[in-house]
Amino acid sequence: MDKPLKILLVSAEAVPFAKVGGLADVAGSLPKALRRLGHDARLALPKYGQINEAEFGLTKVLDSLPVPAGSNHEQRPELVEGLAAVFESTVEGMPAYLVGNDKYFGREEVYGYDDDGERFVFFCRAALEMLKELDWRPDVIHCNDWHTGIIPNWLKTIYKDDPFFADTATAFTIHNLAYQGIFGPELLDFAGLADYGLIPHPTDDGLSRVVVLMARGILFADVINAVSEKYAQEILTPEYGERLHPILAQRQDRLFGILNGLDYEVWDPATDPDIPVNYDVASLDRRAENKLALQREAGLPPDPDVLLVGMISRLADQKGFDILAEASDQLMEMDLQFVLLGTGEERYHRIFSNVAGKYQGQAAVFLKFDGALARRIYAGSDAFLMPSRFEPCGLGQLIAMRYGSVPIVRSTGGLADTVQDYDPSTGQGNGFAFSDYSEEALLAAVKRAVETYHREDTWRTLMERGMRADFSWRASARKYVELYHKALEFKQNELDV
Repeated sequence: MDKPLKILLVSAEAVPFAKVGGLADVAGSLPKALRRLGHDARLALPKYGQINEAEFGLTKVLDSLPVPAGSNHEQRPELVEGLAAVFESTVEGMPAYLVGNDKYFGREEVYGYDDDGERFVFFCRAALEMLKELDWRPDVIHCNDWHTGIIPNWLKTIYKDDPFFADTATAFTIHNLAYQGIFGPELLDFAGLADYGLIPHPTDDGLSRVVVLMARGILFADVINAVSEKYAQEILTPEYGERLHPILAQRQDRLFGILNGLDYEVWDPATDPDIPVNYDVASLDRRAENKLALQREAGLPPDPDVLLVGMISRLADQKGFDILAEASDQLMEMDLQFVLLGTGEERYHRIFSNVAGKYQGQAAVFLKFDGALARRIYAGSDAFLMPSRFEPCGLGQLIAMRYGSVPIVRSTGGLADTVQDYDPSTGQGNGFAFSDYSEEALLAAVKRAVETYHREDTWRTLMERGMRADFSWRASARKYVELYHKALEFKQNELDV
């Protein structure tokens, strides 16, 4: 366990290079935390058109890397398109490899193209071939979500007898099981797996006729983990399993839960340049100035005595916007103000634009992405709302607590693992949580928060508990090291059979 490991984390996105969602935060932060523990952790991701070479000091380390495409790639004239350039950058001492190919990645967006299956299969194949050219042999390849699910599949098939990867184990992290990478069977030929055929699903004939990259990661990885302990349990059930729960059940002995961490250097109210007034738990009184500034920015009456509820989210059913929409009128009857920042489904844009119009001076809605404003909401809100239908981990509640905003959440996934409901009879808890996914349960939790807010000493205690809690990457990184050793043990056991 004390031996330093060589780990390649492979991801479709990673900060600071390209970000769409929380996956990028994990992929950018975990390798750095692993390096601080003494391990040689490195990162691989595609070089998208949005990534500026000069900004990140990219150096080309491989110019024309052949990337096999198809079962008979030696005879395919398209092989000229199967060339990748590999660039290297360094982020706080961590090497990052970016796979370039203009056909697949010379576009501005990360996802959303008809050929996404080919794009990410190409990236994964290039990442493996790159390692051989660079002669850097990882102990563990850490794959993340469906975009990289083909790698464990390959290491158990077409790379099975490749001596370079003989001792390399794989870990596969499920960040969100709902996104599975489902493509037509023709993708198997492009991936060089046509001879192995489709994989029958135990109970779903529809999934037996397509390529499900998420399922392949689950089936072939040496270990699998979800991004919270609760979510790892939930995805074994039909309610949360997204039709893959029978496959997960087959590999339950390899499935673990590890809560995502938070980069405390990136998220720190004491140094955050985007908030009006910096503060920490020892200077918590200064935080009130951020609330007044946020109220003014949102066009709400500056009032220290009203509960200001913030919400930063993708506007979608998963995030609880269906029950929030139903509850909106009753919510606005309470003694609170509400600030929402985010984009998503058009119907929710309309609904919450109407809420802001109907309750001017009480509700403010910003239908956009604005990272600086998000930080001001974390720093200025009294409470932070996350009524998610499901939430694999959630970073919003962790950031909110770091900034002293008390979370109001539905107990699911990582929200259940990090937010304990405040019990006035014992004084225990660090937020407000509800279990039933309903308008009534949501309103009851918010009402309890409103009532508790007026007990100043109690509220301050809740704020301080959140700010003092340790959700940094250090503890999570240690658990990932344990997971990697489990992967190596499973790999060795298979070799010994």
